[in-house]
Amino acid sequence: MGIKSKSENRFQILINVVMIILSLCAILPIILLFTSSLTDEKELILSGYSFLPKKLSLDSYAYLFTKGTDIARAYGITLLITAVGTILSLIITPLLAYPISRRDFKARNVYAFFVFFTMLFNGGIVPSYIMWTQIFHLKNNLLALIIPGLLMNGFNVILMKNYFSQNIPMELLEAARMDGAGEFKIFYKIVLSLSLPIMATVGLFVGIAYWNDWTNGLYYITKTQLYSLQNLLNRILQDVQFLASSSEASQHATMVEMPAVGIRMAISVVGIVPILALYPFFQKYFVKGITIGAVKG
Repeated sequence: MGIKSKSENRFQILINVVMIILSLCAILPIILLFTSSLTDEKELILSGYSFLPKKLSLDSYAYLFTKGTDIARAYGITLLITAVGTILSLIITPLLAYPISRRDFKARNVYAFFVFFTMLFNGGIVPSYIMWTQIFHLKNNLLALIIPGLLMNGFNVILMKNYFSQNIPMELLEAARMDGAGEFKIFYKIVLSLSLPIMATVGLFVGIAYWNDWTNGLYYITKTQLYSLQNLLNRILQDVQFLASSSEASQHATMVEMPAVGIRMAISVVGIVPILALYPFFQKYFVKGITIGAVKG
């Protein structure tokens, strides 16, 4: 290994400084969010947000978890739909992406066009709502939180298709076929086993989309017992905003002391902590998968 020149060392230092600044820009807001959720409401109103709050308080979390049964149920529903939706997506997406990555598949351009078309155009909210509720009867059930709009995404299909075409040698597939392996066995034993980075990447994309989704619950769920975490937190936030702005609030001391600002921060913390906890385990595969899969195939 050669010795780096002074210009290379300066460039490396500059890159490190830039990356530290970008990292702080990502980390500091999360720290501020967490400390604000633990700050006393009056302190937030008087002094604003601070990394080192003068007075700590758990009132925001106490208010949230007075609805403990609802929170636990909503967490369970969200975990269920995230797990089921992600697994189903990781089954369906490669089954479509693999054929259109094969140059010997005659209809690959036709299928690729249909996938790409969905990335540019859609029918809109009203036709989608009519289709899912009146034709497929996805209303007030868990499938309504799994299928519409999230189960398979055109971008993920193209990303996976590019990964397959760039990283799965055709010679390897031909050798397996000469050894007597069928198409499904080739796909299952060879293609998927060599595609862990892109599978982890797409799985992370889909999992985050399911975890953060609230639009399906807004459109297709009216029973509070089926609310996902995001829908429940959104409902709590709306209730807090209503009570805080109500003309009757000033007549009730309990309402005046309601931590309306802090609850917003606590709601954000409750929503993002599980994703932050899981991301480090997927980071290695995520970086490799998104880098290679984004290359034009």
